[in-house]
Amino acid sequence: MASWRRVLSVALLLLTGLLAGCGSVTAVTDFVLPQDPSWERWAAYQPNSTIHVNHEAWGQFLGAYRRVTPDGAVQVAYRDVTADDRRALNEYIDALGETPVSTLNRQEQFAYWVNLYNALTVKLILDHYPVESIREIEFGRSFVPSFLVGDGPWGQELVTVEGIPLSLDNIEQRIIRPLFHEPRAHYVLNRAAVGSPDLMAEPVDAARMEVQLDEAARTFINSPRAVTVDGNRAGVSSIYTWFREDFGGSEDAVLVHLRNFASPELRAQLDGVSRVRDQGFDWSLNGTP
Repeated sequence: MASWRRVLSVALLLLTGLLAGCGSVTAVTDFVLPQDPSWERWAAYQPNSTIHVNHEAWGQFLGAYRRVTPDGAVQVAYRDVTADDRRALNEYIDALGETPVSTLNRQEQFAYWVNLYNALTVKLILDHYPVESIREIEFGRSFVPSFLVGDGPWGQELVTVEGIPLSLDNIEQRIIRPLFHEPRAHYVLNRAAVGSPDLMAEPVDAARMEVQLDEAARTFINSPRAVTVDGNRAGVSSIYTWFREDFGGSEDAVLVHLRNFASPELRAQLDGVSRVRDQGFDWSLNGTP
């Protein structure tokens, strides 16, 4: 069951959208689950650890089923995944579940959680395929749409790590966001949607993490899924509304973040921007036709 705090935050977002008009939501809505001291256990790490988690199986899956269309869109060939490769994906996730993540250093932990989240999302789609959107996947009933409150796929426990059952929401909202404070994480998390940043061509690697995060940020921000400029206003992906706190907490801070990764052409356009508006998010499945 989704918490009252999250339901309330969603209600406020919807009310703001109704008052401001379609496509012009600018309210700050911070999707963070309520604090619970028991989740502090995931803050444990070993700074001098040299353990490296093997993500080769995930890399092989990406190499086999990640597709780039002629216009540059990234898709996943869910319907083409063989039984053997589904089995290999499941075995990879099981192996991650058996990994003592608290014995890793911080960089390895970040790579671990992002790769686990992405692999779980793909597995979730495969387990329910065909679907037109991840939002169609239901594990329970609620009077509030599941994609808003987390009763659907995001709130369902999908994996057990160090004896703790975890959902996608747990991994993103209770672990990745509060522990790493890394806004670029949003560019490497796979939401199985057309409006999402591209699924990376390779696993996140602790040794190359900074380069990968910067590249993912530049790729998304310089696409119309992230930003479109009209005069002195910029339409931005809902990611910058849902998680505005991660990008500085204000419109000005969001614009500073966008300029940091914008191409010279886009940066010139953004220099004349003083306001941002929510241009929405396309939840259509990022699958091949």
